[in-house]
Amino acid sequence: MKRYEVIAIAKSDLPEEEINRIIERIEKIIAKDKGVVAKIDKWGKRRLAYEIRKQKEGLYFLFDFAGDGPMVAEIERNFKIDDRILKFISIKKEGAVTREGIDAEIAEVEAKKDQPATAAETASAAEDKTIHPAEKTTDEKPRISTAKRPPKKEEGRTEE
Repeated sequence: MKRYEVIAIAKSDLPEEEINRIIERIEKIIAKDKGVVAKIDKWGKRRLAYEIRKQKEGLYFLFDFAGDGPMVAEIERNFKIDDRILKFISIKKEGAVTREGIDAEIAEVEAKKDQPATAAETASAAEDKTIHPAEKTTDEKPRISTAKRPPKKEEGRTEE
């Protein structure tokens, strides 16, 4: 098994039950092929960089899982035929590919979230972060452009 991330953008006007159906379908594909889901994140509604199928906003999802190549191909096939999905991308990723490794990874992330800030972090955050202007020396001369300028024409004069 290998580790993959799939990021998908769905239409922004979908109701919550449609969003949940999309996620459940992907989870079923992964479970059917004996894959392991590390996490599924809903990133929410975001403005798109450019219009896709006359949509200016989209709902972003991240699926992080371990599985085989045919599983990814099946997920991509489902996204291609689903009109609710605007775009998607699949990325092969480094990381744990066993159930135990992924569980350890999830526990580590949760421990970091729950752990209160250390004394050193709070002390450094409390320090006054004043920005001082750079010192100027008095012997600096202003820079003069060396580009040649066209000669000025005098008004009222015509050349013959």
